[in-house]
Formats: sequence, C-alpha cells, structure tokens
Amino acid sequence: MSDEDIVFEVDDLRIHAIRDDGSELPIVKGVDFQVKRGEVVALIGESGSGKTTISLSALGYCKPGLKFAGGAARLLGQDVTGMTTEELRPYRGERVAYLAQSAAATFNPSIKINEQVTEAPVLHGTKTQEEANKKALALYRALELPNPDTIGDRYPHQVSGGQLQRLMAAMALCGDPDLLVLDEPTTALDVTTQIEVLKAFKKVIKEEGAAAIYVTHDLAVVAQIADYIVVLYHGEIQEKGPTDTIINNPKHPYTKRLMAAVRPSPAAGQGDEDTGDHGRDVPALEVRDVTAGYGKGPRGGPLVTILRDINLSIERGSSVGIIGESGCGKSTLARVMSGLLPAAEGDVLLDGKSMRASYRSRSRDNLRKVQFVYQMADTALNPRQRIGDILGRPLEFYHGLRGKKKRERVAELLTLVDLRPEFAQRLPHELSGGQKQRVNLARALAAEPEVMLCDEVTSALDSIVGANVIELLKRLRRETGVSFVFISHDLSTVASFADEIVVLYAGRVAEKGPTDQVLSPPYHPYTRLLISSVPEMRVGWLEESMQTREALAGISRGVKITDIGCPFFERCPLAIEGTCDKVDPPSRKDGSGHVIECHREISELGG
Repeated sequence: MSDEDIVFEVDDLRIHAIRDDGSELPIVKGVDFQVKRGEVVALIGESGSGKTTISLSALGYCKPGLKFAGGAARLLGQDVTGMTTEELRPYRGERVAYLAQSAAATFNPSIKINEQVTEAPVLHGTKTQEEANKKALALYRALELPNPDTIGDRYPHQVSGGQLQRLMAAMALCGDPDLLVLDEPTTALDVTTQIEVLKAFKKVIKEEGAAAIYVTHDLAVVAQIADYIVVLYHGEIQEKGPTDTIINNPKHPYTKRLMAAVRPSPAAGQGDEDTGDHGRDVPALEVRDVTAGYGKGPRGGPLVTILRDINLSIERGSSVGIIGESGCGKSTLARVMSGLLPAAEGDVLLDGKSMRASYRSRSRDNLRKVQFVYQMADTALNPRQRIGDILGRPLEFYHGLRGKKKRERVAELLTLVDLRPEFAQRLPHELSGGQKQRVNLARALAAEPEVMLCDEVTSALDSIVGANVIELLKRLRRETGVSFVFISHDLSTVASFADEIVVLYAGRVAEKGPTDQVLSPPYHPYTRLLISSVPEMRVGWLEESMQTREALAGISRGVKITDIGCPFFERCPLAIEGTCDKVDPPSRKDGSGHVIECHREISELGG
C-alpha cells in the first residue's frame, strides 16, 4: 500500500488539559498510528485512556478545556490540528464523519429520517437532493434495513434501536466520506441487534472503500470488525498490531489484563453460589400473575400491554438475572416491582405480604426495603450535590440519622463500596464512571434494603471497571444478605453473577430456572438465539455465527408483542405453524425448578 492509501495519520500527537490556574496536564502523550483506505483501526482501553479524545482529532476537534499541544493529525495529508473552524468546514461531514454512541440523541425526533440522512451532502453542495436520495436508498439496502423504499419516510421513534443505529451509519456514509469515526456504536445494543449492526457496518465499510476508526472497550467486538488494534492506557500506546496478533498473542501486561476482564461466553458453572445463609421461609420478593403496560384502556386495563402473566420469586440473599432483548419488558418489570409503574393485574409481595401497586401508596418501610439502582449514574446523581449529601439524604429519610452519626455512616458506606471516606467531599463530575456507579450502589445500600433492582448497571462501563463492579455486588450479597434483581441484555455478565435466570421475551417468561440449568441444553429456542449471539473473542466468529439456523431465522427481526400464541413464532427455527401462532405454549418442566414455555417436547429442545 502506498502513502496515497493513508487516509488518516497521527504523528507524535499530544493533547493537554488546561487547569484553572492556567497550567497544563498531558492527556494524550505522543501517539502514532495510521488508518489506510478500506481498513478499520480499533482504539481500545479503559474509560479515561484517551480513545475518544484521539479519535476526535480526526475532525480537528478538542473537547472544551483541552488543546492540541504538539504533533500532527493528518487527514488526507493535511494537518487538521491547526485549522480554524472555517477551514475545517469542508472536511467535517464531507471528508470525515462521526458516529456517536447514541443514535437516539443524534436524530431530531421531529424531522423525517431521509431528510436527516441526506442533509449533509446537500448542504455541502456535493450532491443534489435527487443524488443524495439515490445514495441513501442504496445505503438502506446495503445496511439490510427493512422496507428500504419507505423507511426514510418514517420518524426516528418509528424504528427500532438497531435500525436507528444503522440509519446513523447511512447518515454518515451518504456524503461519501473518506474516514468514519465510530465511537462505541454498539455498546448500548442487545446481543442480537449488535451482531446485525456489526455485520452491516463491516460490509458497507468494505464496499464503500472508506477507512474507519472504531472506538470501544469491548474486545470481542473488536475481534469481529477491526483489521488493526491500538491499545491505549492513560493517553499512551501500550501495544499495536494486526487484530489476529493482538487477540491471539498479546505481549503487553495491560493488554493481557484487558483480555482477562472479558467475560467468557455464557455457560453452566459460571454463576455465583447462593450460600443459603440468609434464607427465610418466604421469598424476599415475589411477583404473582402480573400484567402491566402503559396508558389506560377503555376497560381499565393498560392501553398497551407490555407484561403478561409474569410469575417469579427472589429468595433472600439470592440473585436473579432477567435477560432479553430491548423491548422484551425487563425494565418495565423492575418498574412494577418498585411501584414506579403500578401493575394492572396481579400482586407484588415483600416478605410474603402484598404491597400496594403504586409507590405513592406504599409505606416508608416498603419503600426502604426495595431500592432501584439506575443504569446511568451520570443522570442518577445530582451534579450540584456533594457525595456526602447524596448518601446522607436516604440516611436522614429512612433512619433519621443526622450530624456525626450520619457522617460516620456515610464513611462506612463509601468503604463498603471500595471508595475512600474523603470521597464524601467530592462532586459527581470529579469521579470516574465506575466510581459514580459505586456511589449509585452506596445510595441504595444506605436504605438497608432487602432487594436491590439493578437495571443495566454495568452496560455503560468498560470491561475492567464492569468486572470490578460485579465482584463488588457479589461481596455485598454475601456480607449484607441483600437480594439482587439484575436486569441486563449482557448474558455473559448475568451468567457470572446470578444464581437464577429469567428469560423474558415480548413481555412473557420464555424460560426460567437455576443459572446452570438455563445455560445448559435443553434451551428455549429464544435462549439458544441469545447464547449463540454473544460475540466470542476470536477473528471470524461473526461470519460463522451468521450461518447458524438461529441467526438465519431470528436475528434480523424485532420483538413483537402478541395476544395469542407464542410471541417468538415468527423468529423461531422450530416453530409449528397452526399451533405456535394460535395457542399459548405449555410449561415444560425439566426438574430442579427449570421451566421452558414451548410447544416442543423437552427431548426436541436438547443439544
């Protein structure tokens, strides 16, 4: 490959942060790498390693408070670090396009999709509206979007998360850019959608002859899409080389540490053991015959039913993992348990006693005993309050602690989640993502709950920090006897933490039972699809996985809630026409509390 094939190059790039007193702190410390045409270069490392800061240099952009301090970032041979905003205008969106983590935040909800996808090339004058429309349609087909001829006429809220993520790629590619900057574009997606998006990105990048920088902390994803890997730590390159070499023969201790933090593919024998030390005669929390949804129908029930006939119980000191794709009803179930969404039918019982459906009507003691831990600690913590005040509020509200006793308990809580007591004086923005999530957990623990509802608490964290949080949760469970409901689309994480798993699909329980039973054959066909969709950390896995019967039958179709029959019917490789689509599936029991809701016999679901 000649120098003409180099699309982007960083040469001894240095970026500094400017402190309040005007002094400078090095953030990126002399980084060098190249991105060639048709090549995907992955930047990997923990939060704070400089991945996004380096990738944004391709647009000649520094975040507020940062400055280019030396070296060069050359896009098509031109150093963009010294250019003015006016000089950068022809490059941004035309020569280089940026894909953010959140497609939902990228699209304007009030403008139709096609208008937004075609806007940049039309504004830059590189394409007429007719040419841009033609290019967009070709991209919709290449990205394997449903109804490509009409999908552009919809609004963003009328397509699924995975479809919106691919439409964001179409928006970036519509102007025929030379370089794509993909910043964690699949982190928030569930496993089946992630496969679909990765496959589409990989195909289109090759076909369009573009180059790409792929920013991520997920090594299993990197193995599927990248040609070359750059491993970063604290703004410095620790190791770089072809993907196959880095994945199979890492040399640097930090790269090996990143590899060790990758969860193995979900399988029996990984779950945490429930010692039974905290057991009681009745479950800590029980859900009986719950139906719930949103809005009010003409007969008093929900206008849109999300959950139907849900039954499950959480024993004292146990951990129940609830898994399923986006739209399956996982978060809705947690909202019903907490009282944030009153159930239309059925009961939620705490220590064997029925609780009021709405949190507004629940006693203070009931509220104390069931605590919700939100996914995004950034938005869950008040940015203007110090950590000591954030933790102090539930101590006052539930336990009446004040003054010295409150300060002592705050220090104990911080220590419990592996933070130093002096963190009480800090503001949330002074903490890393993992530290904020620990504060989020400490606030829930301040109430001394019996049940903690953890909604995707590790999905926004890098692999090393996420693994540390899981180890913390295991220790808290052993020490405090608190029960966990762990909601996630990350099956590997659930497999490593839960002693029971509930598989939700379209608002119904498809399968439930002890972790080892659920992760061993026989499987519900949907559980098999989920397990087969978890990326493995090896090159070529994506292409192999797309040929399985589960993938061919079910990956590209979204979750559809149905009133009759099995909701998985349209995606199931074992579906029986005239039965599965007409009759609710029976419960197949496989011993040891393992239940599979399926028309097929247990013997047909093995292996």
